[in-house]
Amino acid sequence: MRTKRKISGEANGPVVVVLPTMAVSRTEPLQRGTMEGVGLRLKARRALLQQMIPQYRAASPSQKRELLDALIQVTGYHRKYAMWLFNHTEEGHLAPVSPHRRRYGAEVQEALVLAWNTMDRICAKRLMPFLPTLIEALERHDHVHLSDACREQLLTMSAATADRLLRSQRGRGPYGMSTTRAGTLLKQQIPIRTFQQWSETQPGFLQADVVAHCASDLAGDYVSTLTLTDVATGWTECVPLLFKSQEAVLDALRHARQLFPFPVLGLDTDNGGEFINEALLCYCEQEQITFTRGRPSLKNDMCYVPRYAQ
Repeated sequence: MRTKRKISGEANGPVVVVLPTMAVSRTEPLQRGTMEGVGLRLKARRALLQQMIPQYRAASPSQKRELLDALIQVTGYHRKYAMWLFNHTEEGHLAPVSPHRRRYGAEVQEALVLAWNTMDRICAKRLMPFLPTLIEALERHDHVHLSDACREQLLTMSAATADRLLRSQRGRGPYGMSTTRAGTLLKQQIPIRTFQQWSETQPGFLQADVVAHCASDLAGDYVSTLTLTDVATGWTECVPLLFKSQEAVLDALRHARQLFPFPVLGLDTDNGGEFINEALLCYCEQEQITFTRGRPSLKNDMCYVPRYAQ
């Protein structure tokens, strides 16, 4: 004997579940609060599941919830386990999933990557508002050639879709090269100043960094630049360095002090050996310049000078 249970459906029509009640074996009446399907035999549960799987996969989301509730009520399964059973075949493989139709072709993705690299790999939310102007400029200078359909797809793309298409490219770009070698001496004598502690409105407190012009190869000789940026005004001076040594950096600092239109009151640097040394520390003490440093490996502490040192 079988019992039919009708579940209210939507536009797709009602969903009918046939419950094999003759397979139920109960030795005593159910207590209040217990699961209805505790006494249902394993074979009956499997037969019921195989019968409901085609209905579940063809049902709408609301009908799937009703079928799931019905299976849980009859069998006593946990909801997560019942969902897993509905989405797996008898052999344990995943249920067939309809293939997602790819909307954006290789031409659209290549143009997006080119525009992204042109804008120095900024995030998609900042890139997409300027993409029409950028694509027009790239086409005008023959850097990219797009069909009307591809251009429309590219310019109507959402920021989330652009992030998804750029995900495979994020780990392939060039990484910044660092020539900083930590200076281990005198660190205890030079206090740390974090990015949260910059509140100066008086000109004269500088952040300093040395930029190496070595392209992608650190081997051989190359020119460096000592970049000094005033935190309050943004005034920046750049002094070339033939050698990245303590003496060269100190001489460049002396020369840069003459270029600023205000006296230098403070100097904040990274932890490189060209800055963390006894010669520069003594010079700052003699000239009454406050000498501080950022925390190792935390670039936020040098958040003013890198904007000009790139």
